[in-house]
Amino acid sequence: MHVVVSLYWRIFLLNTGVLALAVALLLGPVTVSTPVLFGEALVLLGGLVAMLVVNAVLLRVGLAPLARLNRAMATADLLKPGARPAVTGDGEVAALTQTFNAMLDRLEAERATSSGRVLTALEAERRRIAQELHDEIGQTLTAVLLQLKHAADRAPEPLRTDLHQAQETTRASLDEIRRIARRLRPGVLEELGLHSALRSLAAEFTTPRLGVTAHITPGLPHLDPATELVLYRVAQESLTNAARHSGATRVEVHLRSLPGGGTGLLVRDDGHGLGEAPEGAGIRGMRERALLIGAELLVGAGPHGGTQVRLDITDTTKATR
Repeated sequence: MHVVVSLYWRIFLLNTGVLALAVALLLGPVTVSTPVLFGEALVLLGGLVAMLVVNAVLLRVGLAPLARLNRAMATADLLKPGARPAVTGDGEVAALTQTFNAMLDRLEAERATSSGRVLTALEAERRRIAQELHDEIGQTLTAVLLQLKHAADRAPEPLRTDLHQAQETTRASLDEIRRIARRLRPGVLEELGLHSALRSLAAEFTTPRLGVTAHITPGLPHLDPATELVLYRVAQESLTNAARHSGATRVEVHLRSLPGGGTGLLVRDDGHGLGEAPEGAGIRGMRERALLIGAELLVGAGPHGGTQVRLDITDTTKATR
C-alpha cells in the first residue's frame, strides 16, 4: 500500500533524523573533556558540518519540486500557451502543480474568449469607420474636387494655378482617405479572397525604398473567413512593422503549405532585426489573433538576419477549433 507523506512531515522527519544522529553521537563512545581538547573540537566540528550538509541536501531534494513550480509561475505567459510544469511526486506539491496547470488552462480559455469578443468588436468598429470615411469624407472631398475643377475652368490665369494646386492637394487627401479605409476594412479580402488580398497588400506597401513580393503556393486548402482575416491582419501588421521600424529594403510574404499539413504564413525582411527590444503592442496583437484560431505564432530573427514572422495553422489546429 502506497502511503502519501505530506511535505510538512517529510521535513519534520528529516530534521528528526539529523537530531537523533546528534544525540546518538553524544550518548555513544564520543567523550568531551573539560576544557575541550583540540582533537575533540575537530570531531565535534566535523560532525556538525556533516549534519548541516546532510540536512541541506535532504531539504534541497525535498523542496526541488517547489523551485520548479516557482520558475514555471515566473515565466508563465498567457500569450504563449501550452507550456506546463510537469507533475512529479505526490502530496501537496503535486496537487499544487496540478492546480496551477488547471488555473492556466482556465485563464487561457477565458483570455481567448475575451480576446475574441474584443477583436470582433474592433473589426466591426473598423468597418464602421471605413464606411464613414468612404461615404462621408470621401464623397465630400470628391464634391470639393469637382467644385475646384469647375472654378478653375472659369477663373483667370493667375488664380487658375492656385486652384489647380488646391485640386492636387484635395486629390492627394482623397487618395489617403481611400488608402486608410482599405486598411481598416479589407474589402478585397471579402470580395476576391485571401490570395488577391495578400498580393494587393504587397503592392500597397511597395515603395521606391521598399520592395515587397508575395509568393503564394498553388493548391492551398480552403480556409474559413475568420482564419483568412487573422492571416491578413498578421501579414498587414508584419509589413507595417517592417516599413516603419526595420530599415528593410526587401520583404517577402509567403503563403504556403506546411510539411505536416496545414497552411503557414511567413513574412521575412532584411532589416536590422528586433535586437533586445521588448515586444510592442503590434506583436502582442498578432499573438492575440493567433490564439483565436489556435495557431502558433513565432517572431524572431531570420536565417540571414532581419526579422521573420511565422504563423502556422496545422490540420490539428483546424480540427480542434
